[in-house]
Amino acid sequence: MEIKKTPSGTDLTVAVIGKLDTQTAPELEESLHDDLDGVNNLVLDLTDLEYVSSAGLRVILSTYKRMSKQGAMVIKHVTPDVMDVFDMTGFTDLLNIEK
Repeated sequence: MEIKKTPSGTDLTVAVIGKLDTQTAPELEESLHDDLDGVNNLVLDLTDLEYVSSAGLRVILSTYKRMSKQGAMVIKHVTPDVMDVFDMTGFTDLLNIEK
C-alpha cells in the first residue's frame, strides 16, 4: 500500500493506493494519527484502492468518527470492488461518498 498526502491549509487529501488489509491498515492508521491535528476537511481519494478488508474498514470508520468531531470527511473516487464492500457493510449509509 502507498499513501500520498496533499495538505492545503486546513484541508488534507489522502490517496490510498493498493490494498488496505490487515497488514497495511495499521500503517494508514499511524500515518493519519498525527496528520489530522488541525485538519477541518479530509478527503480520502480511493481511485487506486484495489481492496479493503475489515481491518481497513475499521481504520476508515475510526477516522470518520474523529473527523466528525473536528470537521468533515469525504470519500471520493471509490472503485466498484471497494464500493461493493461499502454497500455490503452499510458504510454507504454512514459515510459521505462522492463519485
